[in-house]
Amino acid sequence: MGITTIRIFKMQTAWVFPGQGSQKLGMGNDVIEINDAKRKFDFASNIFKRDLYQICGLQTENKKDENDLNNTKNTQICLFLIESILLDSLKSKGYKPDFLAGHSLGEITALYASEVLSFEDCVDLIKIRSELMSAADQGSMAALIGFDRDELQIEVNNNSDVVIANDNSSNQVVLSGKKEVLDNLSKKITCKRFIFLNVSGAFHSHFMEEPSRKFSQYLDEINFKDPIIPVISNSNPTFTKDASELKLRLKEQMCNGVRWRETMDLMSKGGNLHLVEIGPSNVLGGLAKRHLKDARISQVSSSALLSY
Repeated sequence: MGITTIRIFKMQTAWVFPGQGSQKLGMGNDVIEINDAKRKFDFASNIFKRDLYQICGLQTENKKDENDLNNTKNTQICLFLIESILLDSLKSKGYKPDFLAGHSLGEITALYASEVLSFEDCVDLIKIRSELMSAADQGSMAALIGFDRDELQIEVNNNSDVVIANDNSSNQVVLSGKKEVLDNLSKKITCKRFIFLNVSGAFHSHFMEEPSRKFSQYLDEINFKDPIIPVISNSNPTFTKDASELKLRLKEQMCNGVRWRETMDLMSKGGNLHLVEIGPSNVLGGLAKRHLKDARISQVSSSALLSY
């Protein structure tokens, strides 16, 4: 009589942190009662010289206002504050992931979660990053949903003025490039939706070379520590626990694409994945639901949802 061997794989937990586009009006109200939230908001508000809690708590848009949540100078720091408050609360309750990843801005939150950077370093770093990106005035971005990847790749390969900025999943990408080139592509590419994004420049592309160079110089002055939890970076979606490598990858991020599809594939490679999105909305969880077949997906977005 043969013996049947049953392999039981331990569930691997990934904490993932979203970037711009996941902000939600009034999101500050959902976390302000969490321990240490007010101190974090006060510290960052002092650095940014504006009331970030008020910006996070507003229920209406002020598109032409300096205090608009959707202004890049506000969006990035506000998202980091929400995410850092939530993840620190989870840690205080004993939760710990097996690895970490963040989408664009979210990569900085992942570095904070892994204790590569301090909270204070992250706030200073995001101030520089958001100001540099806000000042970028070249190019545009557009999201494509439901497209033929081979057709898209041919068009991108044949045009140096457009790149795949965010490879988000098998059926969603974001392109960066010259506005007129993206306009032409919108008429040529067969897809379900082609949506221009309200951004100041062609992020995650070669159009960001100048701000990327200045950001790299700034990062040279920042001390990165070896992570306590492996981090998957946007520009090189492999696991690493090396501080110098993580700094190099963050330097490369602004001019290179966010390889999120490959990040999800890497996280799920061993099977039995629990993906926990920490942030105000379910952008990354939604991508995972459509891209990963068997992953368990949870959302931690407020003081009322501090468990999974």
